[in-house]
Amino acid sequence: MIAAASAITPIATPRMDWAAAAPLLILTGAALLLLLVSSLTTAKPARGTYAIVTVLACAFSIASAGELWARVTDHHQGAFTTAAGALTIDGFSVFFVVVISLGIALAALLADDYLRRENLDGPELYVLMLLSGAGGIVMAMANDLIVVFLGLETLSIALYVMAGYNRRQAKSRESAIKYFVLGAFSSAFLLYGIALVYGATGSTNLGKIATFLAENTLESRGLLLGGFALLLVGLGFKISAVPFHEWTPDVYQGAPTPVTAFMASASKAAAFAALLRIFVSTFHGYRLDWQPIIWVLAVLTLVVGAVLAIVQDDVKRMMAYSSISHAGFILVGVQAATDRGTSAALFYLLAYTFMIVGTFGVATLVSGKGDDDHGIDSYRGLVRRRPGLALTFTVFLLAQAGVPLTSGFLAKFYVIGAAVEAHSYALAIIAMLSSVISAYLYLRVVVAMYMADVEGEPGPRVRIPAGAGLALAIAVVVTIGIGVLPGRVVHIADRAVPVVFAPAAK
Repeated sequence: MIAAASAITPIATPRMDWAAAAPLLILTGAALLLLLVSSLTTAKPARGTYAIVTVLACAFSIASAGELWARVTDHHQGAFTTAAGALTIDGFSVFFVVVISLGIALAALLADDYLRRENLDGPELYVLMLLSGAGGIVMAMANDLIVVFLGLETLSIALYVMAGYNRRQAKSRESAIKYFVLGAFSSAFLLYGIALVYGATGSTNLGKIATFLAENTLESRGLLLGGFALLLVGLGFKISAVPFHEWTPDVYQGAPTPVTAFMASASKAAAFAALLRIFVSTFHGYRLDWQPIIWVLAVLTLVVGAVLAIVQDDVKRMMAYSSISHAGFILVGVQAATDRGTSAALFYLLAYTFMIVGTFGVATLVSGKGDDDHGIDSYRGLVRRRPGLALTFTVFLLAQAGVPLTSGFLAKFYVIGAAVEAHSYALAIIAMLSSVISAYLYLRVVVAMYMADVEGEPGPRVRIPAGAGLALAIAVVVTIGIGVLPGRVVHIADRAVPVVFAPAAK
């Protein structure tokens, strides 16, 4: 008996660096804490408690990202993998931890007063945001296609529920159903793409795939190219690239506006993180095969988003199509398939997070109770009712148009510069023309706020709660600050490019 017992070999467990997973643990732990405490107590917490907990969790997540940044930029350590090689911790993943955490925190500040205004106050939306954000971080850290899929589903399932969170409104329920059905199709395409890549390379680990493709020449690339196409369909849906964009206007319009802000910022950032890590890093050697597809997607996304945005009368639908156009600009950086292109895409995503959350933050306040007054007429004469809010909205709109001294100008300048450096001259010209077309959309709203005649007395004064006011103030400061002093952010984005994958842990 003793000999038999001593012969038992210990179970091999995956190597796990818990400090490296701190952002995931913090966001998930905060979500579970909110659920546990709210379930075990009947006392109603003080106003803003749920939002404060969410913002603090994001702050701790960003702080842990700072510690990880120091590790991965240390010349003696550099990038590394954990969880048996399933997660890569490098400057790229740390950058997206910060971007996604910022998106969650700003959306939570917007949601605080919104939920009370709509009689929906509770911890559920914050829990869903935190869990969805955790899924997005998994996508950014993923070193395996299966892990990308798991992160995507964690991100998406929470978003399906969040889109229909205002269950008393038919448009919110409708947006959730549309998003769920189309999202399920896109997930299926992604999974089939993973299967084809596995069939072509014999692995789903991104590091092993990159090594295999670098050391072997495939006699027949049909299976691999089919995998490329299906992966682009699945991820193209999440980034709202044309022609996979049909869900975006309806879902953005029907979802609660703070949820729309989260979807347009954190969710889109996570999808682009997966796209960049999979194609620009892992499949870099086959870029001549997938670059033409990205080129076409970028052109369609730029043109369709800009043209359809200018014919809308609902501001949320306008910004939905504007979001599609912005995805086209980021695809311009992806298409370059260079370090500069990736760095430009990262800079754009960070700048865009503040611009779009601020934009939908203003829409949250102007729409008033019911969250259904998003027509452009509701913005007429806003300068007479709330001059500060009108000025804030103007900053965000001009930044999205690419006006100098804003982060939006530099974001567009960098991606177009990356396209020129990669000799994609036609794409750069199309991007610039698209920006000119989009400028009409943004100026149309500015004219309505400042120059449109308003018959009789102006509408009711817009109330600006503390949480939303703080979110807008942060977004304005960052939007202008990055536009005037971009050096530090550019330096970080340059160092965050995932040049080489760390080898998978044994």
